[in-house]
Amino acid sequence: MAGCRGSLCCCCRWCCCCGDRETRTPEELTILGETQEEEDEILPRKDYESLDYDRCINDPYLEVLETMDNKKGRRYEAVKWMMVFAIGVCTGLVGLFVDFFARLFTQLKFGVVQASVEECSQKGCLALSLLELLGFNLTFVFFASLLVLIEPVAAGSGIPEIKCYLNGVKVPGIVRLRTLLCKVFGVLFSVAGGLFVGKEGPMIHSGAVVGAGLPQFQSISLRKIQFNFPYFRSDRDKRDFVSAGAAAGVAAAFGAPIGGTLFSLEEGSSFWNQGLTWRVLFCSMSATFTLNFFRSGIQFGSWGSFQLPGLLNFGEFKCSDSDKKCHLWTAMDLGFFIAMGVIGGLLGATFNCLNKRLAKYRMRNVHPKPKLVRVLESLLVSLVTTMVVFVASMVLGECRQVTSAAQVGNDSIPLQVTSENVNSSIKTFFCPNETYNDMATLFFNSQESAILQLFHQDSTFSPVTLALFFILYFSLACWTYGISVPSGLFVPSLLCGAAFGRLVANVLKSYIGLGHIYSGTFALIGAAAFLGGVVRMTISLTVILIESTNEITYGLPIMITLMVAKWTGDFFNKGIYDIHVGLRGVPLLEWETEVEMDKLRASDIMEPNLTYVYPHTRIQSLVSILRTTVHHAFPVVTENRGNEREFMKGNQLISNNIKFKKSSILTRAGEQRRRSQSMKSYPSSELRNMCDEHVTSEEPGEKEDLLQQMLERRYTPYPNLYPDQSPSEDWTMEERFRPLTFHGLILRSQLVTLLVRGVCYSESQSSANQPRLSYAEMAEDYPRYPDIHDLDLTLLNPRMIVDVTPYMNPAPFTVSPNTHVSQVFNLFRTMGLRHLPVVNAVGEIVGVITRHNLTHEFLQARLRQHYQTL
Repeated sequence: MAGCRGSLCCCCRWCCCCGDRETRTPEELTILGETQEEEDEILPRKDYESLDYDRCINDPYLEVLETMDNKKGRRYEAVKWMMVFAIGVCTGLVGLFVDFFARLFTQLKFGVVQASVEECSQKGCLALSLLELLGFNLTFVFFASLLVLIEPVAAGSGIPEIKCYLNGVKVPGIVRLRTLLCKVFGVLFSVAGGLFVGKEGPMIHSGAVVGAGLPQFQSISLRKIQFNFPYFRSDRDKRDFVSAGAAAGVAAAFGAPIGGTLFSLEEGSSFWNQGLTWRVLFCSMSATFTLNFFRSGIQFGSWGSFQLPGLLNFGEFKCSDSDKKCHLWTAMDLGFFIAMGVIGGLLGATFNCLNKRLAKYRMRNVHPKPKLVRVLESLLVSLVTTMVVFVASMVLGECRQVTSAAQVGNDSIPLQVTSENVNSSIKTFFCPNETYNDMATLFFNSQESAILQLFHQDSTFSPVTLALFFILYFSLACWTYGISVPSGLFVPSLLCGAAFGRLVANVLKSYIGLGHIYSGTFALIGAAAFLGGVVRMTISLTVILIESTNEITYGLPIMITLMVAKWTGDFFNKGIYDIHVGLRGVPLLEWETEVEMDKLRASDIMEPNLTYVYPHTRIQSLVSILRTTVHHAFPVVTENRGNEREFMKGNQLISNNIKFKKSSILTRAGEQRRRSQSMKSYPSSELRNMCDEHVTSEEPGEKEDLLQQMLERRYTPYPNLYPDQSPSEDWTMEERFRPLTFHGLILRSQLVTLLVRGVCYSESQSSANQPRLSYAEMAEDYPRYPDIHDLDLTLLNPRMIVDVTPYMNPAPFTVSPNTHVSQVFNLFRTMGLRHLPVVNAVGEIVGVITRHNLTHEFLQARLRQHYQTL
């Protein structure tokens, strides 16, 4: 990760997070990742598993393709469209549920406390009002923390984890039904509890979980409820539906279906196609209009009208009819917007640095302790937040004059946004008639209402109030993000930035005399600048804000502001989501590698020490390999021998492997012979005779003494067949890494499935007697295949042989050892690969490249080694 520079160096130093590793639970170690002692840097963990986005074209899959025709293909596509529509509708309903109850609990809390404040302001019992507010907030936050204890991955916004999933990394438990339930109810209580968090970020996570689970028609949490639904039993389909669900979550949160589609493309998905774009956009539209339909009907009773497109509505930006000098923005304002983008990038970088230090502190001092400590931390944050809100509203606010259009009251803000009903939500705590308390107006409303106040309030806010509000909100929002409650960051960042933008507008109007300035525009640009400085999104965030404002003329200033904020922030550190991804040690792949990485080749970064299997392997060897390694795929190979005919005489197993190698290696003469057999007139008889002569010719046999010498040197031809034997120390490097002809890849899950189902044959039989599994049987246990350590294999004869060739992927993507790293990286990322074999010019596998070998940290280490060897 990039460190801080310049004025921000003081808050970007690496914090120690190694601690006493032996006291950490496996759950904590999964969160923490490995640390490098010298630099105290959290390195990408090797135990994260990648998604199998690349199709395995094996015999069971080919059998399915053989039965596929145009009618079945159209039906399969129709089912896909039905599923994305269902995902969009369900995501919209989840958003409706969260919004309805969060709004209900918030109105109940503020109604009781405001009535108490009005009564106690006369009687002098404000302490009682504070206790009532504390009682509400602490209760709600306590429930939110308990839900996170049930499912720890429900904490936070979930966007970093979903970004990792769409990038091709399996994050344990991130798309489970239990995670969804804890997330939905937890964010409901977090928002109602008065924490400076938003519900829009968790909506993205919730939509992704709906997308992952709904097409499966089953859940680990509800094992007894299962349906015979044979579709979408692969990581490839699941990841596509998660992309649609995440986009639907953005669309439901902001009423921005196009922005949701771009978010899924920009922030997460590393592999994309045109057909997926249409389905994701359709899913986003379904979510937006489902939420709009029900919210409009419930709030206004006008079913069928679409007045509330998302959970967060920015309202209509327009100047007052009485102000003839006002313009939404002018060309001269672009200079101010650029400056605000720079300041927003600096503020965002500061926010990210402070939050990173807090996260590392929690990793060292909070997470290793009993889980109750996390609940106590959440309650402490709630306590301090409530005290600050109450005291600031009662003491630090100023009484400001109410405009003529205002209707003073303490009711919550209506949903249809106009200047009149924005003004109707102002608070009059301790202020005389015709005035209002500007600090209480911001703190004693929901965050969405406070944003609308800053965007559309006709009256002015004191610059001192705005500055104090920004400082307090910035500090508490930074402290809050990362505690053990479901929490979003979009709305707090927007509110913090809107206060900054409104402060700039007040200064320009009051002290510089720029009367044409529209305060709402500067509040919007400030919100965009700060949010862009924190999350570092550009394309999708621009479209989201344009769709939320429903004002296309804001496109240029928003885009310029976000670009400047991103460039400024990137000079110091990464975005907040990338920082938290790094803290978890997830091997995330960026969009492209650095230019200097092309000094490396595939041979420089591959792993040459391979664990492999043979086309025909004994059960005891497979079990030994699976139980003593953690690899998720194994090359299927045969060894290159000049004396193969001698080995074929004494062992049926070795004979089967050598015969498979000879039958699977394609030669030009053999291919010409195959074609000539299917053509009666071509090639000529002379060419046919030449092909026959070439195929039937055999190489001279090896001398007997060579075999004897090899046996005396304990040179075991197939070491993996005998797990009780280990490589001899006398072996040379060539013997340890002897040439291996590559035939394909087979996954750990496939090998376990073959063992569980007893797919094998005896040495006295032909491999044709081995039972065959269908594609449905191979995918029946998806997505959680049995663990080899939990299986009882006592009924299997360890001397039985498994023919893995029908189930391996015979044609995976491969690269040459001389391929440059940029080409390897682009192939791996764009095709969504999990393993990339490195095969030399004669078809021998020389290494394997995985996701871990392409991380920035690993490539940097290899580049340093490259410089040292020069």
